[in-house]
Amino acid sequence: MFIEIDTGSGFCFGVTRAIGKAEEELREGQTLYCLGDIVHNGREVERLRQAGLTTIDHEMFAQLHDVNVLLRAHGEPPSTYAQAAQNHIHLIDATCPVVLHLQERIKHEYDADPTHRKQIVIFGKRGHAEVLGLVGQTDGTAIVIETPEEAARLDFSRDIALYSQTTKSLDGFQQVVEYIRAHIAPSATFTSYDTICRQVANRIPHIREFAARHDIILFVCGRKSSNGRALFHECARANARSFMIDSPSEIATLPDLHTALHQHPTLSIGICGATSTPKWLMEECRDRILETYPTLNP
Repeated sequence: MFIEIDTGSGFCFGVTRAIGKAEEELREGQTLYCLGDIVHNGREVERLRQAGLTTIDHEMFAQLHDVNVLLRAHGEPPSTYAQAAQNHIHLIDATCPVVLHLQERIKHEYDADPTHRKQIVIFGKRGHAEVLGLVGQTDGTAIVIETPEEAARLDFSRDIALYSQTTKSLDGFQQVVEYIRAHIAPSATFTSYDTICRQVANRIPHIREFAARHDIILFVCGRKSSNGRALFHECARANARSFMIDSPSEIATLPDLHTALHQHPTLSIGICGATSTPKWLMEECRDRILETYPTLNP
């Protein structure tokens, strides 16, 4: 049996930066709150909780005064900064620089059109933390579409500016671009901006290749991770024997894995994950396999 952990999986730069900021503040012994889960991985959230990080929601945030609050990599709308100023909350802003730049671009687009005739459209997941922050740059007027089919509800007689959530797929974005181009009225303008993070987008072809060269894939990620679901879909397309788990304890609940390993003890297993998956968790999954199937140890 051969087990390989994908070196291209694990935290992206934005998540690494946010967790580093949290750990730096916690080392100083101060009380620290985080607005929303710092990362969409329950095990990592629990690790930081034990280190002293308290996760809060926006309702709790509005009740706090004179405390330190970390803003995670996803970013926040302007209303959050206004609330912090009103309540004398000190913000440790860990918004990913890629997301922050996108927020600034959308705000500039919105402010440059005082009559707001232009439709600002965001290709992204409705309700996602990053998307809420982007929509907030337009006083809540931006239109969010999750699929190319939803582009049909746009007003094609009006100008359109299209942006993307940084973690969406390039293929999906291009499909939206093509649909709008085919339907925009001659009297209207359409501009599209590929604002997808390449560090994330480049993982798709890599993870397809990684999945294809192994007999079995264990994809490790939190259930809340939209990036994880997208990457797992790519794994499953490349390798039908792909399993999604969020912790080592789930390995024992995979009878297909158990059967496959005992029928074919020379199988290769690939372990990979999302941009929100810590490397230490993938390593724990590898160790659990070796503990569970000791006679198959490489």
